[in-house]
Amino acid sequence: MAKILVVDDETDLEVLIKQKFRQKIREHQYEFLFAVNGVQALEQLAKHDDVDIVLSDINMPEMDGLTLLTKLNEQNNLLKSVIVSAYGDMENIRTAMNRGAFDFITKPVNFEDLDLTMQKTIRHVQQMRETMLAIKENNILKMYVDETVLNFMGTREFETSLMVNENVDATVVFIDICGFTTISENEKPNTVVQLLNSYFDIMVKEIIAQGGYIDKFIGDAIMAVFRDEFHLDRAVDASLAVRKKIEALPVQSGNVPFTPKVSIGINCGEMISGNIGSSSLRRLDYTVIGDTVNTAQRLQAASEPGQILISEKSYEKIKESFHCQKVGEVTLKHKTHPLVVFEVLD
Repeated sequence: MAKILVVDDETDLEVLIKQKFRQKIREHQYEFLFAVNGVQALEQLAKHDDVDIVLSDINMPEMDGLTLLTKLNEQNNLLKSVIVSAYGDMENIRTAMNRGAFDFITKPVNFEDLDLTMQKTIRHVQQMRETMLAIKENNILKMYVDETVLNFMGTREFETSLMVNENVDATVVFIDICGFTTISENEKPNTVVQLLNSYFDIMVKEIIAQGGYIDKFIGDAIMAVFRDEFHLDRAVDASLAVRKKIEALPVQSGNVPFTPKVSIGINCGEMISGNIGSSSLRRLDYTVIGDTVNTAQRLQAASEPGQILISEKSYEKIKESFHCQKVGEVTLKHKTHPLVVFEVLD
């Protein structure tokens, strides 16, 4: 429904508009508000911020239509005005247009022409609002998605890749900020979010530096994936760097002093990569799933603060490049047999 503000000191125009557009008013296509001058018009707009267009006379007491146009442009660039006046000379028309009027109709009013003009103006306003919304959404999207990904999203290759579900050989890393729940229970929400984001920023930079990507943030934990050549080695390098950077941070003072540490689980192997979620809700997550992923998460859950745990299979692949020590057999959730686990030291 379009909301229209009519500004005219001739009160009979209000009666005529209600008569001529009574059907569209009943059908909720139009809703009209009325003011007798520019001052009242601004008061109405202060109460109703969802007005689509203004129909305004020029010659009115207290504040005329041309002054009102100037005020409207100062306050709301998306609000469009149509001048409805008996002063149809070129000088008034040009002045009105220069002050931002979208169109000009002369009195006596041809209501059929007025209706067509209102429809045209309303469409224009709606298009502008849709454009502004798209710009805002795009700016918000840039906060969450890397620019190279956004560029890739516009390609046919991206459309094709969204439909591909495949088995991949990769490494998954789960990194949890130990004990952060205590902070979230004792500090203000803004403090909690700002602190958590500062930790995530440090972690994300080290993951990206090793060619990994963030699959998702899960509360105060990160799930990262590494693919292509030497994916396990790069995942371990990133994890060591994350641990070093986080442990070098100062103790956070506050209601509860907090020494930041991370616990990390790493696992490599085959997993399914694809779009997982609900199509009906339009909530799909391009992610990886499978036993390899589940094991990485459970290794993280089993690790102590400052520990990086890997499976024996992963250890055999990196033992010549990294210093590790055997932890022993660990029983992981939903695993029939205990898993031999190693800790990456450096």
